[in-house]
Amino acid sequence: SITTDHISPAGNIAKGSPAAKYLEAHGVERKDYNTYGARRGNDRVMVRGTFANTRLGNKLVGEGQTGPITIHLPTGEKMPIFDAAMKYKEENIPVIILAGKEYGSGSSRDWAAKGPYLQGVKVVISESFERIHRSNLVGMGIVPLCFKDGQSAQSLGLTGKERFNFDFTGELRPGQDTEVTTDCGKKFTCKLRIDTNVELKIYRNGGILPYVIREKIRKTA
Repeated sequence: SITTDHISPAGNIAKGSPAAKYLEAHGVERKDYNTYGARRGNDRVMVRGTFANTRLGNKLVGEGQTGPITIHLPTGEKMPIFDAAMKYKEENIPVIILAGKEYGSGSSRDWAAKGPYLQGVKVVISESFERIHRSNLVGMGIVPLCFKDGQSAQSLGLTGKERFNFDFTGELRPGQDTEVTTDCGKKFTCKLRIDTNVELKIYRNGGILPYVIREKIRKTA
């Protein structure tokens, strides 16, 4: 499973990584890179360290291969996850994550939802979620969806190379069934893991921060 330790920036900033290149471009020498923890107040560094764990498994790259690398589609170019995420942003293509069981488990919750949000992730589909991380995703305006019982990306034959469409039309309800279709003809149903009406309001406002700001403006108007 993908844990928050895989997602959140942690440890030393590796030479040649997107974060290291950013620091070098701003005059920081290698001896002064320090750790992600020491630079946790710098969002430009931290977003580059999201999904930078060397033990991260990404089946899009290949079974059994680990590291902060992915494949940019449709070019097929192998590159750091951050670089691919920025290319998708430039192309105005939202990003989703396909995951297994207990997505977001672990203790390193700092940046585990903020980082994916800044990388352009809009939806996470998993077999199950860790309770707090699911709530944190909603707080960043990211939609958590669960495969139906007994289903997974593998059982449905999903590779991650597809384009996905989500039926979020109409009046959304907490826990509703959501239809997902792909450009290769596959169709399946997921459970919307926005679990309460308050979470639904947060999602509709784009996350907890814009929700709170709009509520304050509304109450003072």
